Parts: sequence; structure tokens; C-alpha cells
Amino acid sequence: MTRARSPWAAGPCRAGARWKPADGRLTLGSGRGARAARRGTLSHVTVPHPDGLGVPDAADLVVPARRPPLRHGQAPVVAVVALGGGIGAAARYGASLLWPTPTGGFPWTTFWVNIVGCAVIGVFMVVITDVWAAHRLVRPFFGTGVLGGFTTFSTYAVEIERLVGAGRPGTGLAYLAATLLSALASVWLAVAVARRILAVRQR
Repeated sequence: MTRARSPWAAGPCRAGARWKPADGRLTLGSGRGARAARRGTLSHVTVPHPDGLGVPDAADLVVPARRPPLRHGQAPVVAVVALGGGIGAAARYGASLLWPTPTGGFPWTTFWVNIVGCAVIGVFMVVITDVWAAHRLVRPFFGTGVLGGFTTFSTYAVEIERLVGAGRPGTGLAYLAATLLSALASVWLAVAVARRILAVRQR
């Protein structure tokens, strides 16, 4: 008995391929579509089912899509964030040595570190969005790295816990609220002033 010719025999597998971006897979078969997929130009190739029904299941060969080399992707970003984070954390540590906080006292050093850091973040964002077309690594290095390492949420939380544990819950709550409100006000004011100065200079 002669098997009926599958309608898929001259279909997508030989003529090319069908895109299926939703499932994120690259399924290879034979023909030009498979060769194109192996070169990384297609995301999904449907392989004819051996019984002629055209059901892409057991006959499929699933291969992960190619990714760009790390040196062209996220590796430089991770490197500059790590470098900047080390610089910022070292600067914050130096500030804590210069202005140590007495036991049970208000943590003024961490308070001002966070306020100043938020203000610099505000100015920096105005500069790189409205003034300067910066290199793609400048923002992760300085914004995420340096300023992210300089400002701190973990030390802020630990100091609140220490104040409460030392029997000074009022000071701890005041520090909690003052830091949040002052940080928000600092970044808002820095953005407003930076844009105001920029508008004046452009007249």
C-alpha cells in the first residue's frame, strides 16, 4: 500500500521555518530551515512527523538558541558595577572612620551619607538624560556601582535595630522616618535644581 504524501513534505521545513517566539525554543529538522536555524537566524523550525500528520512532537530536536559572547553582553556591566561598588563602599567606610557614631547616639554619618548620595544620584540622572550622551557603562559604574555602594540600606536598618535594642525606640523611629523623608526630598530637590540650572544655561 502506498502511503499518502504528507502535506508538510514541501511545507515549512523545506521552504523555511515558522517563527514561534512565545516558547523561546529552537527546534531543528532537515532542509534549508534547519541549516538557517543552526546558523542562528531562525528561532523555530517545524519537522514533518514520520507518519505524515505533520505533528511536531517526537520528531523534534530541541536546541537552545545561541547567545552573544559574555564580553559583548553583561560581563562588562557586571565588572564596572563591582568596581564602582567597591569604590563607593570604601568611601562610606572612610566617612564612618572620620565621623564615628557614639553608642546609642543618632547615626548622623549614615544619615548624611544617604542624603548626599541621593542628591548626587538626582544630579547624575539629569546629566546623563538631558545633557550628556554617556557611554553605556557610565550609568552602571557610577549610578549603580559607586553611588549604590556609597549609600546604604543595610547599615541603616542595623542602626535602627541597635537603637531600639539599646532602649531608644524613639530615636530609632525618628531616624527611620527622617532618613526616608530626607532622602526623597534630597533627590527631588537635586533634580529640580539641576534642571533649573540647565534651563538657565540654555537661554
